[in-house]
Amino acid sequence: MYRGRDMTKLSMVSKKEWKDDELTYFHHSLQQITPYLNEEGRKIHRQIIEEIESRGGLPCIDSNCTHDKDIKSKG
Repeated sequence: MYRGRDMTKLSMVSKKEWKDDELTYFHHSLQQITPYLNEEGRKIHRQIIEEIESRGGLPCIDSNCTHDKDIKSKG
């Protein structure tokens, strides 16, 4: 479960200052509601995607990665 800074705090800092887990979490969250985002929401999501791309991608961009780790550690 994500326990980092919330969007209110993150909106006050550059995407370059976001941690990988923050980018991953908010990318996944916004991706799930893409059809419902207004112009500002789409702009924020695009900025997150651009930051992820500028970092060369992230090792675990999909939400199943954490879920798979939890399953493996319990099994």
